[in-house]
Amino acid sequence: MDTELARTFLVVVATGSFVDAAQKLHITQSTVSARIQRLEEHLGAELFTRNKSGTTLTAAGRQFQRHAASLIRIVEQARQEIGVVSGFQATLTIGGRIGLWEDLLLRWLSSFIATQPGVAVRAVVGFEEDLMQGLIEGRIDAAVMYTPQARPGLKVELLLEEQLVMVSTRCNAASEPESDYIYIDWGAEFFGHHSLAFPNFSGARAAMNVGWLGLQYMLASGGTGYFPARLIRESESQGILHRVANTPEFHIPAYLCFPSRIESEALELALASMRQTATAVQEH
Repeated sequence: MDTELARTFLVVVATGSFVDAAQKLHITQSTVSARIQRLEEHLGAELFTRNKSGTTLTAAGRQFQRHAASLIRIVEQARQEIGVVSGFQATLTIGGRIGLWEDLLLRWLSSFIATQPGVAVRAVVGFEEDLMQGLIEGRIDAAVMYTPQARPGLKVELLLEEQLVMVSTRCNAASEPESDYIYIDWGAEFFGHHSLAFPNFSGARAAMNVGWLGLQYMLASGGTGYFPARLIRESESQGILHRVANTPEFHIPAYLCFPSRIESEALELALASMRQTATAVQEH
């Protein structure tokens, strides 16, 4: 269906008459009438009752109103997600876990936008399931995550290894999880390592599936937990957080996922830039 027909329909509903709709759309009344007639023929139902005071929706019109609004929203969302932003040569949609946006992808984004002024970037935060689905459907050009799934047409490449360390707001925190311990779900691999290292751990009062949330909570309320070393460097150097002695460090890989066949020079440049940023972060 031509979305212009649905737009015209919604304007007629909003204004209450074909005349006012024509003025709002800057077209003739006959054009409005022709569009509504085509829409009614397409749907096989009369949408408006015309009278001297204007127009009112029929039962079919009221039913279609909801679908028309949804149709316009979907088309606009698709245009934003896959279309090229006006004034740029290319648009990329890049996804990642929120913890991977912190320090890593945000640093990449600043550098990439500064060096590639002709490319617009849409940043997306999500979990693995949503990011993978976006890659499969082509709504996301590349994504960084901890536990990707192998899918035909997609390439999965090791980007960096996260060094997870136990830190605390207390200088003398015990090497075993205590009452103020904050458990962050860093994925299945972390869960396995954590279970082996702390077999007596039965759960935490505060458990979160977003590292950023856990870190903000710990900084505000105090506590102990495992976080990527790259995220706590500044707080550690300021004496706000302290490494907990005699605790194991865990390493979990973060992967870069993108289409096996790349047809966009902008995406090639973005991937190369991400690899450089990841190397710089690890060497810091």
